Amino acid sequence: TERVPFNNPVVRRALAHAVNVDKIMQAVYYGQGVKATSMLPPISWAYQEQNNLPGYDPEKARELLAEAGYEDGFDMTIWAMPVSRIYNPNARKMAELMQSDLRSVGINVRIVEYEWNTFLQRVDEHRHDSVLLGWAADTPDPDNFFSPLLSCAATYSGKNPANWCNPEFDALLTQALATTEQSQRKQFYIQAQQMIANELPLLPLAHGRRSQANDTRIQGISLSPFGGISLAQASKSP
Repeated sequence: TERVPFNNPVVRRALAHAVNVDKIMQAVYYGQGVKATSMLPPISWAYQEQNNLPGYDPEKARELLAEAGYEDGFDMTIWAMPVSRIYNPNARKMAELMQSDLRSVGINVRIVEYEWNTFLQRVDEHRHDSVLLGWAADTPDPDNFFSPLLSCAATYSGKNPANWCNPEFDALLTQALATTEQSQRKQFYIQAQQMIANELPLLPLAHGRRSQANDTRIQGISLSPFGGISLAQASKSP
């Protein structure tokens, strides 16, 4: 978001309108994902569907590009992570689908891939135009989705892939953490979700589904939705 032309929210909205997320859900997730309507997953207590997230509309994308002065399009890169994750089973295929969609509105996309450690290092250095990444939360608190990925502090540490620092957004996160009243916290997080949908430092695409199996003969194991299964108290009945 600090690089031309992506520093223009109109351009970011145009790109979002150009991407056919439904096609991505079919070709990449095969029914094992939920189309995102917010950065937070629907199971979060602070979740609110964002009706103003851009839907697939190539004509609207072209109009916005012309409004921003890019009626002839431009060149850009999409960095695709080289590993498979629950939140993105096949980043290469996703990037290719986006490449095709963006070409239809006049934008020439080059897909970039690196070895995983090199990839992460160069993303931290903000060398990319855009990048396909995801997040597996390690706590259910909504702040775990916002502060590590979009706060100003995360930008300074190189962990904010969008390189987006908005003091108003940070203030909402600070206010949310300063109160223990959940209903009040939720209001701050709703405003944060609305700001993301308006400014589009990133485009939420999908929430991956995690499947876990349990054998009734095994006792003492709790299956956490955040991964990490402890076998410390495990036992097996005959």
